[in-house]
Amino acid sequence: MDKITIYEKPTCTTCRKVIKILQENGVDFERINYYIEPFKKEQLKLLLKKMNMTPSELLRKNDEAYKKLKAKILKLSEEEILELMIKNPDLIQRPIVEKGEKAILARPPESISKLFN
Repeated sequence: MDKITIYEKPTCTTCRKVIKILQENGVDFERINYYIEPFKKEQLKLLLKKMNMTPSELLRKNDEAYKKLKAKILKLSEEEILELMIKNPDLIQRPIVEKGEKAILARPPESISKLFN
């Protein structure tokens, strides 16, 4: 069975809900706080590919960090948005859950079940 990795911010309510669901179901997983272990560009690119998402689709558009940078972000290419997300992890939607060749943005938390179908 493929290893499950959760890319999270520990204080995030949605991240905690996903972790609780996995724990309640006896699922073994690894947690990565991407504020302590920042994404590398190629790693985030690969996760986006697995999720079939673009960098702009993964932006936290309700977050203050996004609102402050919105005018700038709207002028950026997808590659530039990716680089900005790596420099500013508050811009990244979470949690991202990876299992083998699949990854999902686990919002809402119940969407985690998609990894097990």
